[in-house]
Amino acid sequence: MIFTIYGDYIHHYGGKVWVGTLIRLLEAFGHNAQAVRAAISRMQKQGWVQAEKRGNRSFYSLTTQGQKRMREAGKRIFNDVEKEWDGRWRMLIYSIPEDQRKLRDELRKELGWSGFGSLTHSCWLTPHRLEDQVQQLSKRYGIAEYIHFFTGDHQTPERNDELVEKCWDLAAVNERYRQFIDEYSKRFIITRNEIKNQKMNREQCFVERTKLVHEYRKFLFIDPELPEPLLPDYWVGDHASSLFHEYYEVLAEPANEFFESVYKEDNDAKDSVKRGKGYREPLSIKE
Repeated sequence: MIFTIYGDYIHHYGGKVWVGTLIRLLEAFGHNAQAVRAAISRMQKQGWVQAEKRGNRSFYSLTTQGQKRMREAGKRIFNDVEKEWDGRWRMLIYSIPEDQRKLRDELRKELGWSGFGSLTHSCWLTPHRLEDQVQQLSKRYGIAEYIHFFTGDHQTPERNDELVEKCWDLAAVNERYRQFIDEYSKRFIITRNEIKNQKMNREQCFVERTKLVHEYRKFLFIDPELPEPLLPDYWVGDHASSLFHEYYEVLAEPANEFFESVYKEDNDAKDSVKRGKGYREPLSIKE
């Protein structure tokens, strides 16, 4: 939840926040100060945030690593990603020693988040141009000697659907999208009417929008966002995306107003970024 708040709000107000402000914001979700302090400390140890002391107060901002992940996630959530497919596949093969199993597991998680699918145990595929991401992973984990990366053509393109089926369980992803649509289409109608009739305050809108982003960002870990030619019939991912954006827009203004009312009390808001009233870049990092 803290990552979501960073990407959806704090990033646009200088990127730095006093821990007391985080505690106040997360009280709206029922979290106590001890839990928030423990979470932010854990995030610092993992390399996602860094601390700055001002007197007896601690302010936290995203590290370079955290900022890169946030930008990648924001582009994917708000559909600012490459849509056209050049018909080619990217293949990553790794051979990480057994005594470095933890490193291998971390790499698999990163590949899955980036949109790779596992063809075999150590061979991963993607139709996306992810050369830069592969270089970043190689540098971050120090695995250049263990990986090989290729770009090539599938010599039996009429069987791309079989290749996709081996690498990803799109039926399960599609079902998750249907569940999202079933739940949030009803909530969208109710919330829109409550806001219109002034039956929902700004704090409630902040909570609902943050929960919405927090829930929708989970798809980044299971949906490889394949180009249209590789998607199955009756794909509902685009419908879920449209619903998310419409719901987000309805909640945007009152949610922003609540955040600003809390943030400006103990933080420097002079660097806040002025954008369209609905646009934000939610961060996607899985705890």
